[in-house]
Amino acid sequence: MKTIVVIPALDEEDNIAGVVHDLLGEQTEGRVHTVIVVDNGSADDTAARAESAGAVVAHEPRRGYGHACMAGSLAAIELGAEIIVYIDADHSSRPSEMSSLVDPIVNDTAGLVLGSRVLGTISRGAMAPHQRFGNWMSAKLMNRLYGLTLTDLGPYRSIRVDVFTTLGMEEMTFGWPTEMTVKCAHRDVKILEVPVSWDPRRSGTSKVSGTVKGSILAARHILGVTIRHARKERRPR
Repeated sequence: MKTIVVIPALDEEDNIAGVVHDLLGEQTEGRVHTVIVVDNGSADDTAARAESAGAVVAHEPRRGYGHACMAGSLAAIELGAEIIVYIDADHSSRPSEMSSLVDPIVNDTAGLVLGSRVLGTISRGAMAPHQRFGNWMSAKLMNRLYGLTLTDLGPYRSIRVDVFTTLGMEEMTFGWPTEMTVKCAHRDVKILEVPVSWDPRRSGTSKVSGTVKGSILAARHILGVTIRHARKERRPR
């Protein structure tokens, strides 16, 4: 199945080329057909370095993680993607583990595959205590409202394109992954968690965990999406 990787990126010039090289190299065993880097209004050389590394660069000037993911998803669909994989631009996730997110879709055992850092390995210094708590609390609330058994709400994930096109994604903030998950739950899409690793970012400061404001805003979006969609749509049987 044609697999295209989408990387939302904002001011990641020191990290992006390495991630693209790893995705297009031996680490992914030739599974990746195309890498799309979505430049979300960077003020540095993110776009140029991504293109030099072999990525297709899409530009989304409207700030927001969801805006970047949507732009990348639409570009991937135009290029004929059957599977879309989302990965961060900071090298915190490992391209070498991508097969565990793709194989369940290829084998038709899942429509959405989530990389769980809780089931996998979190390197020392990669996740602050407040992130661990917020992630745990968000997953617990989602499980209670949607009848799921998730351990993590991480960004490293894959989805079958024919599933994605039914979701009508609307959340253009850090709540994008949450919206994707709860809408799949509502539609009885098979959701599978697989263990993945989580490393400290190679360079720079995280837009989410790097500041108190970023962490609070992300938590607000995630919790808001979780509760809002539980009220809007039916709870699965």
